[in-house]
Amino acid sequence: ISQGIIFVSLLIFLLVGSLNGRQRTFVSDTVENKTVVEKSVTDYLASKFNTMVIPSLYCIVLLIGLPANALALLILITKTKITPSTIFLINLTLADLFFILLLPLKISYHFLGSNWLFGEALCRIYIASFYGSITCSVFLLMSISIDKYFAIVYPMFSRSFRNRSKATFGAIVIWILALFSIFPFLLSQQTLYISDVNITSCHDILPREEQNSYYFHYFLFLVILGFIVPFLVIIFCYISIIWTLSMNARSQFRAKMLSTLVTITFLLCFMPSNVVLVIHYSEFHASNHSDLYVSYMVCLVLSAFNTCIDPFVYYYISDEFRDKVR
Repeated sequence: ISQGIIFVSLLIFLLVGSLNGRQRTFVSDTVENKTVVEKSVTDYLASKFNTMVIPSLYCIVLLIGLPANALALLILITKTKITPSTIFLINLTLADLFFILLLPLKISYHFLGSNWLFGEALCRIYIASFYGSITCSVFLLMSISIDKYFAIVYPMFSRSFRNRSKATFGAIVIWILALFSIFPFLLSQQTLYISDVNITSCHDILPREEQNSYYFHYFLFLVILGFIVPFLVIIFCYISIIWTLSMNARSQFRAKMLSTLVTITFLLCFMPSNVVLVIHYSEFHASNHSDLYVSYMVCLVLSAFNTCIDPFVYYYISDEFRDKVR
């Protein structure tokens, strides 16, 4: 099952990556000290899809993800034995909760027609935190798969280093890496006032020169480090786990279920947005500026829904967590 998912996913990645791209964010030009954007851009920003559908989907994420992750965190901290795996799960829950608590800002922004009312500084912090929490969650999902890999494939060998102190250190390193990964957002302007429609965008519309240079290497770095590497590591770990447990039919079934669940979750939530980034920067100068942006908004919602799915993943990953829920 998992091998088939891997093959189909990689095939989709290659096919989509070969399509003629558009771009991930809108761009603006400056003419006589006035910010100029295309009419199709302003039409989209005022559309019902952007001002109603997108924020409504984020509201669903907020309503489901907040109580689910709060309950998961409570159970993990108070009712489960603190193991290396539990430490990574606790940090994953914290990253998801941090992301969810930021959503009211994004929801209000979209309901107001992509009009940011909270200033440049908070826009930078919000965008950096938005992407940083996603990056942190991806790294933690990868760490959970690595921990399971050593626990099952090399149980005796891993006893010497699979302990709470090492897991805590690993979690701290992940948070630091996620923090460093968001610095480009903190160091560059993210808001832009569009006088034609009297709104201030937050990250949605960026100067063309920044799109061409500043973000090119940065988003390429994020795609490689924040998706491709974790994806390959997760696939390797769970295939190895299935292979190791193949002699036990019951264990093999559970391992396949776990591998399939985590792989599908990872691909559905994080692959689309990263594919869009690859397409965007492979052919930046395409003429149509808006069609791929709509796709990217949907992809970001998919990434957000990962915070709702994670607590249910815990149910399959942790026997003790499952027992406490019961």
